[in-house]
Amino acid sequence: LMVWLRRTTHYLFIVVVAVNSTLLTINAGDYIFYTDWMWTSFVVFSVSQSTMLAVGAVYYMLFTGVPGTATYYATIMTIYTWVAKGAWFALGYPYDFVVVPVWIPSAMLLDLTYWATRRNKHAAIIIGGTLVGLSFPLFNMVNLLLVRDPLEVAFKYPRPTLPAYMTPIEPQVGKFYNSPVALGSGAGAVLTVPMTALGAKLNTWTYRWMAA
Repeated sequence: LMVWLRRTTHYLFIVVVAVNSTLLTINAGDYIFYTDWMWTSFVVFSVSQSTMLAVGAVYYMLFTGVPGTATYYATIMTIYTWVAKGAWFALGYPYDFVVVPVWIPSAMLLDLTYWATRRNKHAAIIIGGTLVGLSFPLFNMVNLLLVRDPLEVAFKYPRPTLPAYMTPIEPQVGKFYNSPVALGSGAGAVLTVPMTALGAKLNTWTYRWMAA
């Protein structure tokens, strides 16, 4: 009974962590409103989101030992972000006011790596972590291409929570680097691997707790 309770608790914990990840995302994901440094914000956003995804996804994937758990985790994050997006829309803001990040394809690559290497934990960390960091900026930029002109939305509907010094004034697109996707992918590929390893280590500590 205790084993069943602990396992059930952890499945519910997946939902709790994914919801909290979503709350972080709503704040970190509004990079289209920081128009002075939009591409720089995209790079920071890409790194923060890919590392956050990798930690939680690999943790639960290794805990269950079932390829597909990472995608399940990313799906929960996506659903809750869409709920938040709907809430903003209901308040009268435009459909494109909150951009939902694309986590699911990157999580699928992590699952695929785990499955293709016959559940090899180290391959999931190194190969899967690299793929998550590389792919997230690519998928997310495609997502942005489908959004209405972000500068128009930013100027027409400024975030009510933005402090005065961060209010968009004048766009400086491309000021930091000419290719935010390349920089985001490069930085993400390097930084996501150790964060994936951290998620795996957290999983080890969880098993020790269960055995206690």
